[in-house]
Amino acid sequence: MKLMHAPNPVIGQHWVNLLNVAGIACELHNRYLTGALGEIPAEQCAPELWLVDERDERLARKIIEAATHGPEPGATPWRCAHCGEWLEAQFTECWQCGATRDLGTG
Repeated sequence: MKLMHAPNPVIGQHWVNLLNVAGIACELHNRYLTGALGEIPAEQCAPELWLVDERDERLARKIIEAATHGPEPGATPWRCAHCGEWLEAQFTECWQCGATRDLGTG
C-alpha cells in the first residue's frame, strides 16, 4: 500500500529506517528516478513510501509526523537507562553508549 511521497530520496530512506526500527515493514520506491525528471513527469519520479501491511498505516503516519516536526519546544531531556547520560529530547540514541531511548517512558 502506498503511504506517501517523500520530498527526496534521503528523507524517504530516513522514514524507512524509522519505520523499520518500529517494526513496520516498508519499501522506498522510485529512489533513483529523480534523474529522469523532464523525461518522465515529476509526479511519477517522486520517491514513494510503501507499507507491506496496510494495517500499519496509522502508526506509520504518526511516526513520520513526529519525525517531521521533532519534539515540542521545551520538551524534557531524557536520561539514558544504560549509562545515565542526559540527552536532549530530539535524540533517540545515547551519544555516550549508543543505547536506544525507550520511547514509551520518555
